[in-house]
Amino acid sequence: MDHSLASLNKEIIACRKCPRLVAWREEVARVKRKAYKDQEYWGKPVPGFGDPKARVLVVGLAPGAHGSNRTGRAFTGDASGGFMYPALHRAGFANQPTAVSRNDGLTLTDLYIAASARCVPPDNKPTPEELNNCQPYLERELQILSPKVIVCLGRIAFERILKIYGVRDSSLKFGHGALYKLNAHPLVTDHWLLCSYHPSQQNTLTGKLTVQMFDDIWAKAKELLQNHKEVIDRPNKASA
Repeated sequence: MDHSLASLNKEIIACRKCPRLVAWREEVARVKRKAYKDQEYWGKPVPGFGDPKARVLVVGLAPGAHGSNRTGRAFTGDASGGFMYPALHRAGFANQPTAVSRNDGLTLTDLYIAASARCVPPDNKPTPEELNNCQPYLERELQILSPKVIVCLGRIAFERILKIYGVRDSSLKFGHGALYKLNAHPLVTDHWLLCSYHPSQQNTLTGKLTVQMFDDIWAKAKELLQNHKEVIDRPNKASA
């Protein structure tokens, strides 16, 4: 992993900025779910995960209580990851469709996963102050990676990215498949903002987010990357 990302992830793991979240994540790790009573829970902030040269940055909401807060890796060991990683595998971003532990051999190509909040929040609802405390970590990931495509999983991630960019345009609205071009920002170069419903069970089990709808998101991300490559390659060919 890129040294700066590795250093950032160490900072994230050691973070204790939010007393409510520290108490909750540790209580969940201590009490455990019956099905995982024999497992040692991670019980700390969950760092970013993926390809340090990624051109796609995925921004989720927060770790799941008995998923990432147990396994220590984004979208690993819960139903959301069980829906997302097969889609990433089909799209060629992941080497396998399953994610059960930090040591299961999963690797990502051209894609990195971050979150709006790094600790599991009660009722899946981080407060604005807690999101603000976590925002510098996401800003630094944007600086280090300078991704071409940002995929926001859910409205909170979408609003957090707009806040980082200082965008106050009411015409930019969250919706599945919504796509916006964000112009140059002091932190990053130009890139695309692509919206998706979060792959939580409340969306996948109700049919709000279907397999095809989710596959379309990753196909669109790949298309945007290809179009960007063609724009970069054209001047080289012209000067050859």
